[in-house]
Amino acid sequence: MTIMIPAWVDGTLTPVEKLDAHQRGLRHKAVSVFVIRGTEILMQRRAMNKYHTPGLWANTCCTHPLWSEAASTCAVRRLNEELGITGIYPEYRHKLEYRADVGHGLIEHEVVDVFLARAPRNIVVTSNPAEVMDTRWVDYHDLLAEVARHPDRFTPWLKIYLRDYADTIFGADLIIAART
Repeated sequence: MTIMIPAWVDGTLTPVEKLDAHQRGLRHKAVSVFVIRGTEILMQRRAMNKYHTPGLWANTCCTHPLWSEAASTCAVRRLNEELGITGIYPEYRHKLEYRADVGHGLIEHEVVDVFLARAPRNIVVTSNPAEVMDTRWVDYHDLLAEVARHPDRFTPWLKIYLRDYADTIFGADLIIAART
């Protein structure tokens, strides 16, 4: 199935096939969601059949909106499709841009709408094995330490988010609570 995503070609937003956008390193739209529960973040390990960064740990959900799909709609849709999560509505946190080599000649050059969702203690997570091979809740401070010790286990974008945008994504409350 060909998936068309919004990418900029010669300065114009255009529908482009997803793999083509990554092969050409085109700047394109993306959505990332962090689901938190207290100071814990729900992490996903990408399925081994993913064409880039298979088996690496990433934030709760990361994807590309479909052509003309609102970022907020995409966030809710993909939480359900990837993790079976329903009934929570992510809050928009920030728009950021990054460029990262994701291996095998592929580049993620993304303009990302980042969302944060607070989960209830009893949230049910039912991973779609075509998308996600594992999930886990990790305390924010422990995640930072693990990324520092084993950066090769994490996606490039997660490392960028934690290094450059943590205050904006999580806000002072989560970061301060995790430090105490």
